[in-house]
Amino acid sequence: MAYWLFKSEPNTWGWDDQLAKGDVGEEWNGVRNYQARNFMRAMKLGDRGFFYHSLKEKSVVGIVEVCAEVHPDSSSDDPRWDCVDIKAIRSFTRPVSLDEIKATPALAEMILVKNSRLSVQPVTEAEWREICKMGQTEAD
Repeated sequence: MAYWLFKSEPNTWGWDDQLAKGDVGEEWNGVRNYQARNFMRAMKLGDRGFFYHSLKEKSVVGIVEVCAEVHPDSSSDDPRWDCVDIKAIRSFTRPVSLDEIKATPALAEMILVKNSRLSVQPVTEAEWREICKMGQTEAD
């Protein structure tokens, strides 16, 4: 299993929206960055990811799972853009803020810390376990 981080503006698509989709999940569309798209192309069914609220909140709020592998992005007619579908697995007991992540030495090399603008990014297993511990949820 691989681990990822999906960033979203909560006023556009927030954790409550993701939870409301249930097991059906939702297409993670609208990504127009080649590196982020290529990360989605590498995703497999069952991979897990953090759901991250950007903008003001800047925090990891829950865990999602890839429920459909890469396919054409329905929000674009341009064949260069692909996406995956994700479904909510569980909420964090408490959100883990970007400030907390940056203050944790074990997370100093995390892409979120070094390239906070990338909307889809990989997470190492060690980073995954550390953030799950901080959010008081199981790491799976």
